[in-house]
This record gives sequence, structure tokens and C-alpha cells, in this order.
Amino acid sequence: MEAAEGSEEKQSSKKSKSSQDAKGKPAKGKAKTKRPGSRRNEDKASQTRSKRSHKDQVSSARKAVDPKSPCSIMKACGGCTALNRPYKKQLAAKQAAMEELFAALCEREGISVDPIRGMGVTLGDPGKYPAPRGFRHKAATPFAPGKEGAVRCGFFERGTHKIVAVPECPVEAPGARQILNGIAREAERLHIPAFNEDKHLGLLRYAVVRCGWRTDQVMVTLVTAQRDLPHAQEFFEAVAALDPRIVTVAQNINGRPGNAILGEETRIVYGAECMRDQLLYQLAIDGMDLQQGDVLMDAYCGSGTIGLCAAKAAQDKGVGIMLLGVERNHAGIADARRNAELNGLTRSAWFMADDATDYILDAADNNERVDVLSIDPPRAGSTPEFLEAACALKPRRITYISCNPVPQERDLHQLLDGGYRLLKITPVDMFPHTDHTETVAVLERR
Repeated sequence: MEAAEGSEEKQSSKKSKSSQDAKGKPAKGKAKTKRPGSRRNEDKASQTRSKRSHKDQVSSARKAVDPKSPCSIMKACGGCTALNRPYKKQLAAKQAAMEELFAALCEREGISVDPIRGMGVTLGDPGKYPAPRGFRHKAATPFAPGKEGAVRCGFFERGTHKIVAVPECPVEAPGARQILNGIAREAERLHIPAFNEDKHLGLLRYAVVRCGWRTDQVMVTLVTAQRDLPHAQEFFEAVAALDPRIVTVAQNINGRPGNAILGEETRIVYGAECMRDQLLYQLAIDGMDLQQGDVLMDAYCGSGTIGLCAAKAAQDKGVGIMLLGVERNHAGIADARRNAELNGLTRSAWFMADDATDYILDAADNNERVDVLSIDPPRAGSTPEFLEAACALKPRRITYISCNPVPQERDLHQLLDGGYRLLKITPVDMFPHTDHTETVAVLERR
């Protein structure tokens, strides 16, 4: 499965071999020949101040180091609250929480919650459980102005917008945090000011790094308050030169107030238009039970990852299906169409830029045929109107992927009332050391 990443921010976080065709050789060579050096000689005071400010950030972060902790800023950051807890106990706690949440549904349907799938292990497996590290292949940082033009980066301290400097992060992919810290150093050296969210002044807001899971490739997205930057080309090339794995640098323009990371406009400023990645949604695909000639609707499809993975898996088995993806984010639809092209699925995959609820209501009114419906809604869950229309469409199967099981539990009751039975509910631990659990539910028409 190959995927293009543009302005659409997706948890497709997930997984990502030959990068020769994707690297954009001319730009790469140009970056190496024009690697900034002369400006450092011209501005030694700025360089010294930059190094000093970043050393200060790292030094202050290490003041709270717990020598027994696997993370130097665990207490200050607050992100991985269970990092010191044995992984088997983490999984057991999440399993218990999911069994409690879905107890009424399971009793109603006469089933049990499946054992939670963890990182390289399923709860109940014998033997020693791993301590997951380096599994987050997407890393991000906000930027904020510091003293004397410094550019600060790191994590927001829990419950605040105070930035905690991050010298390294044990759960992020190796090298990701070093790239993010390097971006701050280059911006500071080139006098590109960080964005002040209170005064709405400055330029550099966020950076997002996506690391391939199955490929040795990295994509960097720089989020800026406006398109024009001082020393822009030098900055982009300096960022590209931070790590030899970087194949793409994109600039996303987000001038809106608020804390949404990405804006509507994205442009490639270095390298290839996409990184090649493999994304697996095997639990949902298995639950679809796709058959020859099926029509699969992928609602809330984003960049098309789930539906395209399912269509590709079916194609590899000699099963031909038609895929229809619906997503209101136009940038996501553009990515989905590129992904279909990358995977040779343009003749069997169509993507519509529309609100999922509006589209499925029209589809139900027009008696359109849908054999399998895949749902991957936002954290708030789906809507009663969407679920009612989904039941009216009468797909043979529904798979419901959720990053927030509480609204999913609510939605599943409505689907059961609408003529479906729950075949299985499987928790998945995508974020060890936190209290987050994702779930995959599979339903079948009664």
C-alpha cells in the first residue's frame, strides 16, 4: 500500500522501500551543494546565541530527570503517564476498562470483548511482554518565541501551553525528535521568528515529522502563519539536510487563530510529492469479508487509507470490488486520489468531497447499493442522522474503527436497534503508556 501525504493530517500514522524514485535527485543535490555555511561565518553572534538558547532548553528539561525513569522529562511532559508501568499491567488495565464500557452491549449480543492487541503481543500471550519504544512514527512540535530571538520547541506541558524542551523521546521513531529540534535551530539561525499565539505575531507555528515504518523515508511538514518567509529556500534546504532519510519537505500555511495544526494550503518545497508508506488496518479488513463485486463505502475516508488498503488486499486475492470514499476535507480527497493512482486502483476507486452524513442520506434516499460500510469518524463519534441512513442503506457488514470508544459504544446501540448484530469488538493499543485505546467493531445485518 503506497500513500501520499499532503495537507490532510491523519493518524495514518502508521507504517511505511526503495526511495530512489521518490527522492527528487536534483533538489537533494542542490541541498547538499548549497548547505548553509557562509551565513554562520557572517553571523557568529546569532550562532552563539542559538546554541546557547537550545543548550539552556535542554539543560532546564534535564533538571527534572529521574535517574530511574526511562524518560528524562516524564514528569514535566505528562504524556506517557504509564511509562514506568509493566506493559502487561497496562494492557490488563485497558482490557478491564473496555470490558466495563461495552458490558451492556456484550450482554445484549452474547459476546465478549476480544483480548486487547498490543505492540507485538496480545493480552493472554505467555512469556515476557515487551516494553514498547520507538513506535510513534509521527512526531510534532509547536514553536514559541524565547529570549533574544530564540525559537523554542518541545511538548506542551499537560494542561498548559507552556513548552517543555525535549532532548529526546523514547516512544518516538529514532531520529524524529532530533529533526524537530534541528528545525528550531535552523529557524533561529536564519532569523525566522516563532509564532506567538497570544499576540498572533511571528511565522513558524509547528513542524510535523512522519517516518516510514517499512521504508527508510521521512517527510517533514513546516506549518507557517504565511507563505513568504525570510531566507525561505535556504531554510527549506537546511531542513532537508538535517537527516539523509528526508525525501520531502512541505510547507503548510495556517494563518487562522486557534490551535489546529494544519491549514488548508500545502505545497511541496523540497523533494518528492509523496513518501511511500504501507498502512495496515488488518482487523477492519478481515471484518469486511469482501466478496467479488462488492461495493465498499469508506466514510470519513481522509486520504483513503482504510478503503484503499481493503481494495488492494482484495485485488491481491483476485477479488474485484468498487470503492467509494467520502470525506469533506478537499485536501484529503486530493491525497486519496493520488493514493489510488499510486496503488493502481484508479479504475475501481472513486472519492467524493462531501460531508459523510449528507452523502449517505442522499445515498439512502436514492436506494444506492452499498455492500460493506467502513466508518472511521472523528473523536466525537458519528451522528444519529448518519447512523440512521447507514441502517437504511442495509449494507451486509459494517466495520467501525474508533479512536474514542465512549461515543462508539453509544453509536453501536443505535446500529443494533437499526437491524444489526455485533459480531466482535477488538481493542487495540496504538498508544502504549497512555490511557488511550482504539477499537474495531464488526457488525452484520440480521
